[in-house]
Amino acid sequence: MTTVPPTADVVIIGGGVMGTSTAYHLARKGCRRVVVLERADFFGQGATGACAGGIRHQFTTEVNIRLSIESIRMLERFPEEMEQDIGLNQCGYLFLLTTDEEVAAFREHMTLQHRLGVATEWLSVEEIARRVPQLNVEGIQGGTFYGRDGLCDPHSVVMGYVKQARRLGATLFTDTPVTGIEVVKGRVAGVQTPRGRIATEHVVIAAGPWAGVVGEMAGVPLPVRPLRRQIAVTRPVPWMTRDFPFVIDFHHRLYFHWESGGVLTGMSNPNETFGFKTEVDHEWTLIHLEWAVRRLPPLADAELQAQWAGLYEVTPDHNPIIGRLSSVEGLYAVTGFSGHGFMHGPVAGLLVAEEILDGQAHTVDITPLRYDRFVEGVLAREHHVV
Repeated sequence: MTTVPPTADVVIIGGGVMGTSTAYHLARKGCRRVVVLERADFFGQGATGACAGGIRHQFTTEVNIRLSIESIRMLERFPEEMEQDIGLNQCGYLFLLTTDEEVAAFREHMTLQHRLGVATEWLSVEEIARRVPQLNVEGIQGGTFYGRDGLCDPHSVVMGYVKQARRLGATLFTDTPVTGIEVVKGRVAGVQTPRGRIATEHVVIAAGPWAGVVGEMAGVPLPVRPLRRQIAVTRPVPWMTRDFPFVIDFHHRLYFHWESGGVLTGMSNPNETFGFKTEVDHEWTLIHLEWAVRRLPPLADAELQAQWAGLYEVTPDHNPIIGRLSSVEGLYAVTGFSGHGFMHGPVAGLLVAEEILDGQAHTVDITPLRYDRFVEGVLAREHHVV
């Protein structure tokens, strides 16, 4: 078994998009002794690998919109800057709204988005029907659309960061779980793994749904809980084209998008309970597909090709925790994105690198996302969670 280096400037726990982005941005800013520890056999196989691959600007809080603005700019430059194609497809996000309350809220949120430079459009039912004729628009009152939203491939993004982080001198391990975090006199001293101990003064928790478990190793109660979500993908169908938007029936937390010529669809189970459950709930699959066919009738003739379950990393306000953890010096977190982590991974890694090397994140003001908000009770809930 290959041993880990005895010392490091920064140890990152988790090799998904958050961990690998953080490693890359640290190395790019000149920090070479960076170590990433991923417990799985491959990078990006946890929450990142199971996600739907969506990227969007349409959020309800200023901080999340700003995270999207920066991240999507980075993804647009990714193929050139990172020498890695990511299958970027800016087909747009289309939110379908069915109640007066949803219409009023989304119109209000559009005002904030416009103020920040996101040109979200309001679409009437007739415009929605013309744009996506396959939809059953019964019960829909209208919707919002933004054309720079869309999709890209999570695996390719992670591999781009892995490749470039290594090129810049970072060391990344798979099959290396962290078994302990050493805290001495209130500050980080090292981490323990089956491959050996690493002495370090900086540890980043980028463990997604497992962040709460990792936080306990350092005596920090991170309010992050795992919640199962499921996805189904059909075989190619003749009516599905690559420019089909990422459609979200917001009231039912139901969505569709193009996937290799077929349809990728998911629907959140409102009765799901917290836990590390990654097996497919076949009873929920039947409920999900019944609703999916109601909203997208041509789906009835499609053949199911694959389905899987993954985990959201959920916080009480559906917003992430980014930055230093004040109770332990040298301990940082980038976790708890509640279903919108992949799309914010690029800028989140940069922000953590700024926290460690510059003393404070500055590309985006992350004050609303700091861990201390849970202690102080200052929460700003994100409402556009699917």
